[in-house]
Amino acid sequence: MRRRAAKLPTGKRLTQFLRDNFGIEELREGQEPVVRSVLAQKHTLAVMPTGAGKSLCYQLPALIMPGTTIVVSPLIALMKDQKEKLEDLDIKAVQLNSSLSAKDRAKQERRASRGKAEFVYVTPERVTNPDFIASMKNNVIDLFVLDEAHCLSQWGHDFRPAYLDVKKAWAALGKPPVLALTATATIEVIDDLQEQLGLNFEVFQSGVLRPNLIYETRNLDKAEDKDAEVLRLIQGLAEGSAIVYCATIKAVEHVHEFLKSAGIEAECYHGKMRAADRGAAQDRFMSGQSRLMIATNAFGMGIDKRDIRLVVHYAFPATLEAYYQESGRAGRDGFPSRCVLLYLKKDKCTQNFFMAGRYPEAPAIAAVHRVLEESEGLVSAAVIHEKTGVAKAKVAVILSALREEGVIKAGRQGYKLASKGLSFSLSEKILEKYRRKKESDHDKLKAMIVYGQTSLCRWKMILKYFGQDIEWERCEHCDNCAKPASRIVTQTQTPAQHATV
Repeated sequence: MRRRAAKLPTGKRLTQFLRDNFGIEELREGQEPVVRSVLAQKHTLAVMPTGAGKSLCYQLPALIMPGTTIVVSPLIALMKDQKEKLEDLDIKAVQLNSSLSAKDRAKQERRASRGKAEFVYVTPERVTNPDFIASMKNNVIDLFVLDEAHCLSQWGHDFRPAYLDVKKAWAALGKPPVLALTATATIEVIDDLQEQLGLNFEVFQSGVLRPNLIYETRNLDKAEDKDAEVLRLIQGLAEGSAIVYCATIKAVEHVHEFLKSAGIEAECYHGKMRAADRGAAQDRFMSGQSRLMIATNAFGMGIDKRDIRLVVHYAFPATLEAYYQESGRAGRDGFPSRCVLLYLKKDKCTQNFFMAGRYPEAPAIAAVHRVLEESEGLVSAAVIHEKTGVAKAKVAVILSALREEGVIKAGRQGYKLASKGLSFSLSEKILEKYRRKKESDHDKLKAMIVYGQTSLCRWKMILKYFGQDIEWERCEHCDNCAKPASRIVTQTQTPAQHATV
């Protein structure tokens, strides 16, 4: 393993350590306070825009401190990319996820358990696995990193139930200092993260504004117009690469086939592809062998491809957080890049369909509980779905809610009751929580729709959404501010004059 500093470096010694180990001359603005907070072993939350260097905020102090760093990442593509970058620097790292063969996973697990890696990248499902926790018992864990930490707040209540046990896993690993990293966190998300983890974070916010990103919206009358607009945008791409995000797998396949028929080669990426095929597509895109990726939101979180000049959204996502996160993959090298939303009012139906699976009703909760009550041993989510007829996504939501309330326990093969009976008051508590969540989700969707329809400055709306008050009224680099008729002459200051917002 890489030699560590004899003592915690500061000042010039920290800069020299950075150069020697990462080949970087100096930390960027916003990185150093986070690094120093981690070195002081404080629980830290860093909200930094895409491209600001969040990964270095844990990699640098982790390499200095004695022990192994656990990095919890929500997506396989994310940890694969970060692991490869560390290995290019001759820094030992392993990844543990479902993309590995049984043989490779066992090999990686042995390396991790024997302390042969500086960094261990794991999914939420793996870090909460009792076998993994037991395998790390002889290791000193110097830092526990929650990468893309907003996912704990957004997904923990719904489709990634393992996030509910992250706090327990952290405690079982010795309660090391926590560093939570994200590019998108409203005040509500920050509060939720602190509540779920039971920690008081030192919070660092570096701002949201990225002046090199040009935000644009194309308001369309019918779905057929989208294909022509995508084709025009791709054909106008003179250099660099592009991502086209679609809301559904069906749309990914449609756009991929449409562009292929127009003579444009592209990769595609979605959750129903074989892991090997997804990995190969990602590798071709990241290496520059392919310039264009058509994907669902399963692709891209944390992917550091610096020459993405264009990100197109074939349909609008459910929240401005998601849109900022996905569009923000453009222009990581600081050069001008376009973020184009194809806005069609009917696309709201797709998002409403997705949302419908998140909110359980009383009969569905009772049906799931009844199956568990009648089962002698562990019962899987698939069996519950078959016996109740409740949609798979909604079964996952209900099981997560029951786990959170301590009604059921999870085992390797499924779930079982932890207590007898489901009281009316507890059922109502669960329903009320999801009523509030439904209202919140719909408010977020409304904000996304307003963004698509607004004639005002798009950057100002994004910044306001994330809680940043600014003085200027126009940014000079969104489509609305480029239109003379929309300019507000009472304010002449621009983001360039307020780079510290």
